[in-house]
Amino acid sequence: MPKLHPVIARAAQVVPSPRQLAWQKLEFYSFIHYGINTYTDREWGDGTEDPALFNPTKLDCRQWAKVCKAAGMRGLILTAKHHDGFCLWPSAATKHSVESSPWKDGKGDVVRECAEACAEVGIKFGLYLSPWDQNAPSYGQGKAYDDFYETQLRELLTNYGELFCLWFDGACGEGKNGKTQAYDWERYYAVIRELQPNAAICIVGPDVRWVGNEAGVCRPSEWSVVPSFLSKAEVIAAASQQEDGKAPTINLDGDDAWAAWDIGSRKQLMKHQNWAPIWYPAEVDVSIRKGWFYHANEDHTVKPLAKLREIYYKSVGANASLLLNIPPTPQGVIHERDVDTLISLGAQLKVDFKENLIEGSTMTASCQLDDAHGAQNIVLPGSDSYWHSGELHKPAELVLDLGDDLDINKLVLKEHIATGQQIEAFKLYIDQNTEETGASKWKLLEKGTIIGHKRIIQFNETRVRRFKLVITECRGFATLEEIEAY
Repeated sequence: MPKLHPVIARAAQVVPSPRQLAWQKLEFYSFIHYGINTYTDREWGDGTEDPALFNPTKLDCRQWAKVCKAAGMRGLILTAKHHDGFCLWPSAATKHSVESSPWKDGKGDVVRECAEACAEVGIKFGLYLSPWDQNAPSYGQGKAYDDFYETQLRELLTNYGELFCLWFDGACGEGKNGKTQAYDWERYYAVIRELQPNAAICIVGPDVRWVGNEAGVCRPSEWSVVPSFLSKAEVIAAASQQEDGKAPTINLDGDDAWAAWDIGSRKQLMKHQNWAPIWYPAEVDVSIRKGWFYHANEDHTVKPLAKLREIYYKSVGANASLLLNIPPTPQGVIHERDVDTLISLGAQLKVDFKENLIEGSTMTASCQLDDAHGAQNIVLPGSDSYWHSGELHKPAELVLDLGDDLDINKLVLKEHIATGQQIEAFKLYIDQNTEETGASKWKLLEKGTIIGHKRIIQFNETRVRRFKLVITECRGFATLEEIEAY
């Protein structure tokens, strides 16, 4: 096997942290955009809103959590504070919060109700805290604002149980005093690591990368190992925010390095070799509606089941996680149109992945590291074991025998990412000979690049017994943790 270039060898050694592995396993979770904008019918407020506007009549966080779980989601992220500075919890740092609203006579706490609802329903809870606060007098005053922001962070990190993530964007505009703030991100991160060490810091942060658009579009090769400059806060902020609350639309065919189609191949790693490769997996964020906050005139824009299903397959099924935004109404509940679509999505996913037909299958490989890492490990669902190729001198071939002719329309491949992302290209073949005896007739079904945490391969339903997976290119070695057949 040709010796790897030092840059590629270094990339092959990059592995995820335990918190990144835990985050990756969630795969699908919700964003709940709810706040003063819900009552002003805006996407971005300006910090001058009267807290008296916030007065939900039917607030039901349990409904939110139940709908999310019914849709197949494993977590929920709440906008505890958006750019307008209005807090959904009673913060000691400001009176611009639910404490100054008529809701529950100023004694309510949406963050607490949402945290308790998630715990009751059995999904994870995360929070969004806008770094831009247009209501805070200290915004733009450097350390004074950082002190204010840390106070609010500590309140959220200590009073609402375990959080699976803190989600940040790079919003940075003028405050009431006409000044902008240079955020002390490292200080914020240190507070999170101190108080919630298992929480992933997403988007503007070191743990999870924004995919680069809000249209639910993934790259054909969504690498988890990328050059470290992609995690720089100022780079993300420049790409992710536009004036007037317009959703950013980035052309992934463009030349911009951050938004390009290819950000993790050997070519890109070599091009940016002065930036050490890091584990920085992608999250796809998209709203179920046109906007991110609820607007009655957008009730007709709820994405249909077919579109949501397509986004799921092309995000979760392409080595990314899916963050789907669901905006509650001014009454404090998720609109019935959204509810119906989300319940239908959950039911459809249950049908799509109801019965894994891999049981009783055998898996053989042309190579393996040792007896503990044989190919049969791949068809043992739920096992911690996996197949490891050992050092590859030529393409590795793996043959899956289902034991009988079965009707199959999708395979799910999972790389053992705890040992890094290694597979760079593969080919999947189907055996057209359905007889138990006779020579196999291999037909190419799919050509792909990365596998990563999960790759869902769809095809027309076919009666088949054997598949062959050929790993044509990899870095240090190749691994597979699991294969599923449906």
